[in-house]
Amino acid sequence: MHPNLLFNNIGQTESTNNYAMEQIHAGLAKHGMAWFSDNQTMGKGQRGKSWESQPGMNIALSVVFEPVIPLFQHPFLFNMFISLTCRQFLQELIKEKVDIKWPNDLFIRDRKAVGLLIENKYRGNTWNWSIVGIGINVNQTSFAESLKNAISLRQISGETYHPEFLATKLHDYLLSEMNNIAEKGTEKILFDYNQHLYKIGEKVTLKKDDSTFDATIKGVNERGQLITRDIVERVFQFGEVEWVKAVE
Repeated sequence: MHPNLLFNNIGQTESTNNYAMEQIHAGLAKHGMAWFSDNQTMGKGQRGKSWESQPGMNIALSVVFEPVIPLFQHPFLFNMFISLTCRQFLQELIKEKVDIKWPNDLFIRDRKAVGLLIENKYRGNTWNWSIVGIGINVNQTSFAESLKNAISLRQISGETYHPEFLATKLHDYLLSEMNNIAEKGTEKILFDYNQHLYKIGEKVTLKKDDSTFDATIKGVNERGQLITRDIVERVFQFGEVEWVKAVE
């Protein structure tokens, strides 16, 4: 039994994020509470995509937080904080370079190891909950053709991990960092996020609507907009452009 009573193993579920949302609606959620599944059957990814995972092999974890509103005037700063915290946890575990691919996937060796899905819940205009969904490829070594850019911790390190134990450690780390969040400040969060931004300063191919174009990644601002430069500097909202490839 994990000593942190906020951590719950719920076994098989369709989606840990959906389960967390149900707990909020039922008035059963507490700040920092987490739900772990070793068999998520209908995991959610960004922009309505699914998150596929072999049973018992990986981490599907959702943690709920009541945001520190004065610090996070823009919700994406909370997104940055979570991305940075998960990146640092992984960096200490793997010892290889871990990058944040906008908006919040974690890449190692140019491949996706972690996907984050953060869903914010409002009451009127008041932002009162964030559900942080974390999917980590842990022990899985074969992926569907549609997931050919995926990579797992086992493929990187050669080690086999205990997914639930690793999830409890990540949960503890998130809670610890959240308790110290006031010391960080928005400027440092923004600076650190851009320091670890995947392909920053490099040219990539992006797609907007039906056209593709090459642009250099300049950074991300506090509102979560991607800043690029080709002939001119441009700013894109999440979902407005799709990443095609890095330019060799």
